[in-house]
Amino acid sequence: MGDLFLVRHGETEWSRSGRHTGWTDVPLTEHGREEARRLVPLVRSHRIGAAFVSPAQRARETAELVGLHDVRVDADLREWDYGGYEGVTTPEIQRTRPGWFLFTDGVAPGPPDHPGETPDQVGERADRVLAEADAALATTEGAVVLVAHGHFLRVLTARRLGLSAAHGALFQLATGTMSRLSTEHGRPVIAGWNVRPPS
Repeated sequence: MGDLFLVRHGETEWSRSGRHTGWTDVPLTEHGREEARRLVPLVRSHRIGAAFVSPAQRARETAELVGLHDVRVDADLREWDYGGYEGVTTPEIQRTRPGWFLFTDGVAPGPPDHPGETPDQVGERADRVLAEADAALATTEGAVVLVAHGHFLRVLTARRLGLSAAHGALFQLATGTMSRLSTEHGRPVIAGWNVRPPS
């Protein structure tokens, strides 16, 4: 296995306020654009063999701003479908569900086109992305970059390490950061996490 670089998109108004942002196509803030631009030196310091991006505009714009080219849009990289919790903050949810925790409790049912996902369903998408990334690593030289969303990338990291989707809770991930999943002695490891260049 080669290296996977995970880029979380830059800040949006909803990420700044803590609102769960799944399918809502919220744009980057100007600060979010600057967060993405600051990642350019990190991306350029590595040889990139392939890049994949979520269909959401906040991810696609981030990919463009960090200087990625020939990026393939992959619907499996979309953020967690929060169902009935779309646009709602954790403190608001906990008013009616004390102790609620996304990674173990999942979400409330949403509308028919966005019914919500369980942690394991998100994990299944992550497994498909990892299989696609591994196929790209086997046929190209260089690392693979995935530009996507906080909760999804946390689940993907857990699955890469052989953990359950719920263990994504262990990996806090800020906006506008780059992380590196690599190997040591043939086993997957985290080689860098939540990396953000100095301002």
